[in-house]
Amino acid sequence: MRPASPRLTLLTASGVCSLIVLDTNIVAVTLPSIARDLGANFADIEWVVSAYMLAFAALLLPAGSLADRFGRKRTLLCGLGLFILASLGCGAAPNVLLLDIARAIKGVGAALLLTSALATIGHTFHDEVERAKAWAFWGACMGVAMTAAPTVGGLITEFIGWRWIFYLNLPVGGLLVLMVLRAIPESRDTQAARLDPWGSLAFSASLLCLIWGLIEANRIGWSHPLTYARLLGGVALLGLFVLIERVQRRPMVDLQLFRHPRFIGALLGMFAYAGCAQVMMTLLPFYLQNGLGFSAIASGLGMLPFALTMLICPRIGVRLATRYAPATLMAAGLSLVGCGNLLAAWAVQAGGYLSFALAIAVTGAGAGLLNGDTQKNIMACVPRDRAGMASGLSTTMRFSAIMLAIGVFGALLGSHTQQRLHASLGASAAQWLDQAQAIASRVVAGDMPAALALLPDSAKELVEPLARQAFVDGFGVVLGVAGLLALLAAVTVGTLMRNPIPQPRPLTLSVE
Repeated sequence: MRPASPRLTLLTASGVCSLIVLDTNIVAVTLPSIARDLGANFADIEWVVSAYMLAFAALLLPAGSLADRFGRKRTLLCGLGLFILASLGCGAAPNVLLLDIARAIKGVGAALLLTSALATIGHTFHDEVERAKAWAFWGACMGVAMTAAPTVGGLITEFIGWRWIFYLNLPVGGLLVLMVLRAIPESRDTQAARLDPWGSLAFSASLLCLIWGLIEANRIGWSHPLTYARLLGGVALLGLFVLIERVQRRPMVDLQLFRHPRFIGALLGMFAYAGCAQVMMTLLPFYLQNGLGFSAIASGLGMLPFALTMLICPRIGVRLATRYAPATLMAAGLSLVGCGNLLAAWAVQAGGYLSFALAIAVTGAGAGLLNGDTQKNIMACVPRDRAGMASGLSTTMRFSAIMLAIGVFGALLGSHTQQRLHASLGASAAQWLDQAQAIASRVVAGDMPAALALLPDSAKELVEPLARQAFVDGFGVVLGVAGLLALLAAVTVGTLMRNPIPQPRPLTLSVE
């Protein structure tokens, strides 16, 4: 059989990753429509995103081990089959609960897909120059998918309904199955670690407890014992995961790598990029629809300044990489993200779209510089035969950051919106104070009609502008916090990344 062309292999693997990115980001502009159609509040909408992200992030590490051990092509085909079936379930879901379950199953398929696709790219390209070009092409594909996702999502939602954003995956997934069969050569790590069910369980349970505590805190209160129990339980389970990995002869996560500042800096850069920039693909459409009153199509188009600069800047990053050190580029990218978010926070309070568009274009430029560079810097710190472990770890950091950022920023947005609305109602409509929490939850979810339905007609005209302004104030706080965190990360990552790349250490093999 004729060997597959490396270019076709790269195109196919990048296409698989693009499907994941498209599916992840296309949902963002449809969330208010889903809330209105299924009668969901903000916590329900957070779970629509988080159920997918939780399964995705929790299974990335074991998925990397599976890809290394059983073959990346086989894992790709299994992941595509599961992803296609789950997409059908999402489109047909009659309520939020079943939609969440289908989204979680889709997250399992996505984890199998992404780790095996990234490991395939890392395994195929050995030369440093060729590998850099490959990651640049991969980053450009991600940018195209991110650019297209909001507009495509808005068009589909407006004209044929939000369910079709999931049905779209069926023909695209079928085409990718054919391409994988033709273009992806089988590869594996012959010294792959045994599966680590206890480590996987501890890590998954840790993420579940953390996101559960963050999402439910606004409903039951931050001082509630269950909130403390869930958050502390998540931290304790994360510590248990570290202990489990320490006793493994060939662990799912090589903890020895965490002795190297450069590796820690690369992972932190990925975490900050995802938590302060990539998460905005999910959050910004809420402001465009709830704060500025845009339709689904208009909010998709309104995301173009962010998406276009994110598409263009990876090409600029490739040229800059020949002149500047990775530490400098990482710090520059995070600084742009931080400044963009702070400018967006100012633009939200100033009102209007033009200043907001310019601000998110700055954020997108920083994200574009970071998108392929973060993955490349992490993969450069590990031996080639552990490409699956490295890809699993890097993408775990990416999607864990997105999921936790949605939880943290969502909690901040919900609590600040509720506090602001409570204060506004107390000053001008005190008789409706007991409805502040319910109204805020519906407004943040993007369902203003349902929020106003809680009030008599005589109160709607008074409360609507107060609720909208409360949301705008809360969103400005979220953007400000994201900006400051990105700037702090820029300083930290820039310092850590100036250390030398760790040298591969000999592996200790167990006799089984």
